[in-house]
Amino acid sequence: MLTLANLLRATAQSHGHRVAIRMDDAIWTWDEYLERIARTGSMLRGLGLTPGRRFGILARNSVPQAQLLNAGYWAGVVPVPLNFRLAAPEIAQMLDDAHCDVVFVDNALAAMLDAPALARWRERAVMLPVDAPAAPGWLAFDALVADAGPMPAHESHEDDDAIVLFTGGTTGRSKGVRLTHRNVVSNALQLARVMEVDENDVYLHVSPMFHSTDLKATVVTMYGGGHTYLSDFSVEGVLRAAARHRVTILSLVPTMIVRVLREGRLAEHDLSSVRLVSYGTSPIDEGVLREAMRAFAGVGFHQCYGLTETSPLLAILDQASHRLALADRPELLRAAGRPLPGVDMRFVDDHGREVGRGEAGEIVVRGPQVSRGYLNAPEENAKAFKGGWFHTGDIGRIDADGYLHVLGRRKEMVITGGENVYTREVECVLEDHPAVAEVAVVGVPDPQYGEALLAVIVPSGAAPAPEAMIAFCRGRLGGFKIPRRYQFVAQLPRTQLGKVRKNDLVQAYLSAAEQRGVEETAT
Repeated sequence: MLTLANLLRATAQSHGHRVAIRMDDAIWTWDEYLERIARTGSMLRGLGLTPGRRFGILARNSVPQAQLLNAGYWAGVVPVPLNFRLAAPEIAQMLDDAHCDVVFVDNALAAMLDAPALARWRERAVMLPVDAPAAPGWLAFDALVADAGPMPAHESHEDDDAIVLFTGGTTGRSKGVRLTHRNVVSNALQLARVMEVDENDVYLHVSPMFHSTDLKATVVTMYGGGHTYLSDFSVEGVLRAAARHRVTILSLVPTMIVRVLREGRLAEHDLSSVRLVSYGTSPIDEGVLREAMRAFAGVGFHQCYGLTETSPLLAILDQASHRLALADRPELLRAAGRPLPGVDMRFVDDHGREVGRGEAGEIVVRGPQVSRGYLNAPEENAKAFKGGWFHTGDIGRIDADGYLHVLGRRKEMVITGGENVYTREVECVLEDHPAVAEVAVVGVPDPQYGEALLAVIVPSGAAPAPEAMIAFCRGRLGGFKIPRRYQFVAQLPRTQLGKVRKNDLVQAYLSAAEQRGVEETAT
């Protein structure tokens, strides 16, 4: 069956002598790594986690977190990696929604459990040694694993949940996306040919492991390749790790690519092993992409399009398409790529009717990588998953050559620095400020982050200082969700039905920016 435990077992059988994990001070073969995974699975069972139960993870990228995720797959229990950049009440809501029994906490993030909203989780917490031993008074991951013997893999069904990943919600409440073993393994199989992976590949985990984009690395595991982890992003850290561990695949969000180009001393590092740069999760400036392709001469580039609900990928703009774009088809750099094998994609109007080829419509998909739905959200499931089709909320079209073009988002979502932000959630917080009568939040182009959040406010009296608005949001929203740009207006443009014309707000901002007349802060 298509389960992640079977995948791990097959990899160790075929590539047991190959290096699975590369660390600064050690390497583990697949045989050695699988033994650790089996012991960690036994440890999870010892904590009372029976098949189908869930556990939370608050951690930076690390080998212990990877070991823990794989142990969950092995033991049939479900990991729930969480975005530690969120505010404590948001994290508590996710832990409660997923009914987690235990939470594993990175040593550097342990103080988060001192927050009132998370304090009750302290006695159900285990400390992960990402870059320091467990502190006194904590259950220690290493000690618990050392005391456990290896267990045989639990025989999960391929339609059992493998992992739950949280994504934002237009109502202001995050949704837990249920991804099955079949979902994750199927997407790896779909990527295998496109990414041309083999046992010699080494994948650098740069993007946070609580993001669905990290699941792309499953295909490297499938072929017996290696993994190395960067706990905190820095340009120098990426370049050093790539050189030291002979990394072949770099997966970067556009914000990271910009920083590598601006801050990195590429000539000082041996990057000859890198064969592929995979990017996505947010818009990228065409000029930045061309600069990156020149800087990484001879390296292939992939643009990825997908969602958490699709495990994660639906389409890829492959290396050949990038080369063709540079030769004489520059418009291809604005495409999201071609749908992956096995993806059935349609485009529908507001009434669910399929539009003509080449016409714009909401992207709806079905395929083996499409999620079974959201946790505890029957109304959201009814809206998003209809008749076997997942409604992405994105607007797109397919051209005559089969390339997907994503034109915008039907959902109220902005992607800033690789992070998904749903504007209604931000508006709900800003509306609580006494100086705000009305507010609309939109995404505007930003050369570094792809998009930035702009809050357009109708004040109830005197306009508040932007700094005061930022301070008000802290503790209520994760840092990346807080708008740094503000405009104050007498009224919001609305349709006859009373809906805010958000496109008008964006266009007004861009026009004003050109005239240097925008009242904003970008701190």
